[in-house]
Amino acid sequence: MNNRFVADDVVEQSRQVLEVIKQEGVAIIPLDVAYAIVGNSKKSIQTIFKCKNRSFEKPSGMFSNYELLKEIQTIAPWKHDIIKAVIFDNDLPMSTVAPFKRDHPMFKTVDSWVLKNSTKMGTLDMLLNAGDFHNEMTKQSMELAMPVLGSSANTSLTGSKYNLDDVDPPVVEAADILIDGGTSKYQNEKGRSSTIIDFDTFETVRIGVCYNKIRKIFSKFGVDLREDKN
Repeated sequence: MNNRFVADDVVEQSRQVLEVIKQEGVAIIPLDVAYAIVGNSKKSIQTIFKCKNRSFEKPSGMFSNYELLKEIQTIAPWKHDIIKAVIFDNDLPMSTVAPFKRDHPMFKTVDSWVLKNSTKMGTLDMLLNAGDFHNEMTKQSMELAMPVLGSSANTSLTGSKYNLDDVDPPVVEAADILIDGGTSKYQNEKGRSSTIIDFDTFETVRIGVCYNKIRKIFSKFGVDLREDKN
């Protein structure tokens, strides 16, 4: 039976969630972009893929902030100005995909199978600025040198969930701890989560929330992201 809590103390509950993850458990937590299911160990990541019916062709993402991104991802200096414009100047969430440093201390204790299924062709997906819970968990995960890995809390290809009660039963049942943070800030009818941009090629890996705003920011730096036709 999983433990369910209403989000009321971001710092303490982030600590509790990270303790569960540290013990090879699985957590479902509220983010601004959608509810997420996360873990860290081979056991927990296997559980996440299984309960979501997720293809191993789709790697997990990693919680991050700008400080951690600078340490781990290899991105040209001028492109950092775009990232800062998105997450700081405009306070928007975004995921960055880029080559990364496998020898960073954050990955020292990560199982090789987990790292393989959290990366693709030498790149890593890092989620930025996805709300208070995400930001606090990232901060604490850095102090523990323990990355938080996962994806949206839904059956694969069915659209993101913005309320805990809407998460599919098999996904809920797989979690050891649930945090109910109410409705996600960027709830939308299209079932979108974070926008994912490849910072090596500027390919839009996934059109997500705030995409048109993000696209306008990129255009100011001379980068033309593909149009959202949906």
